[in-house]
Amino acid sequence: MSSVDHELVLVVPTEVFHRLGHFQGFSLDIARYRDELLDPRNASYRPRAEMEHDPSFKQLIPYVLFLHRGADGQRWLFHYTRGGGQGERRLHHKRSVGVGGHICIDDSQRNSPAYDEGMRRELAEEVNIVSPYRQKCIGLINDDETDVGRVHLGVVHLFELERPEVLSREDGIAQTGFATVETLLADVDAFESWSQICLRAVVEHGM
Repeated sequence: MSSVDHELVLVVPTEVFHRLGHFQGFSLDIARYRDELLDPRNASYRPRAEMEHDPSFKQLIPYVLFLHRGADGQRWLFHYTRGGGQGERRLHHKRSVGVGGHICIDDSQRNSPAYDEGMRRELAEEVNIVSPYRQKCIGLINDDETDVGRVHLGVVHLFELERPEVLSREDGIAQTGFATVETLLADVDAFESWSQICLRAVVEHGM
């Protein structure tokens, strides 16, 4: 087993998610879910190797989009291809617009909330955000139509950059760049399902 397999990652029972209100795709209703999902009465840390194949739990994943608005109002999104070095083998070689990963038990040993610490750690490991930015949480993703999606729940964060400057820190984030939302949508089938959902949500909700 790899070190990834031995990780203890943050999960919530799928039953809790269904009780709060099951949805397929994208939800803007952050207030309805986030506090309950992160409540210690519901959340726990369990072995990632087991959770990857147990749909009775959802692994909570911060999923960060990097967006730059040009002077003409065009929206440019950071995108990349997932290399073979990333932990989730089922997503290798897929294109993506989201950066993030699992919240691990070590993240709970810091002074800040484990979720916030885990998101900062994942971003620092994967990318160098060169530009100043503002960030906000914009929604959640659920996709029960794929094997990966059935055991994960995404919390989507939008980082609005002053300049389109984000650099990869690891081989798992390859062929990086910025492109307009419309350009990415024109090839949407090449993207992992969460990115497809996010691209369509950005257009639908005018983010």
